Amino acid sequence: MFHMLSCFNLKPDVLIDDFQRGLDEFTLHLEKLDLIKSTGPIGRRQRHPVMDTDDERDHEYFFVMSFRDQEQCDRSVEYIYRRERPAEMAHKHVFSLVSDPVFICWEDI
Repeated sequence: MFHMLSCFNLKPDVLIDDFQRGLDEFTLHLEKLDLIKSTGPIGRRQRHPVMDTDDERDHEYFFVMSFRDQEQCDRSVEYIYRRERPAEMAHKHVFSLVSDPVFICWEDI
C-alpha cells in the first residue's frame, strides 16, 4: 500500500465537522473512480512529552489517505490536476479550509 499523511491546521472559524464533511465527499468521489483505497479518521495531535518529538511542526490535525500502490496515487493526482468537475470543486473546498498543510508519503515494505 502507498500512503499520504496530511498534517494541517484549520483556518480561523472553520469547524472540524465542516472539514470532515468536505473530506468525506472528496474521498467518496475518488473511491467511485477507483482513485483511492481509503481515507482514515481525522486525528487531533496530542503533544506527549516523550512520544511526540516533532518540534519543527505545530499542526493540530492529521489524516492518512491510502492507495493500492503509487500508480493509483499518481492517477489520483493526475485526475485532480486536470481540474475537472466535480473533483476540482471538492478538492478546492477541502483545501480552502486548512492552513499550513504538510504532506508526507510512504509505501509499505
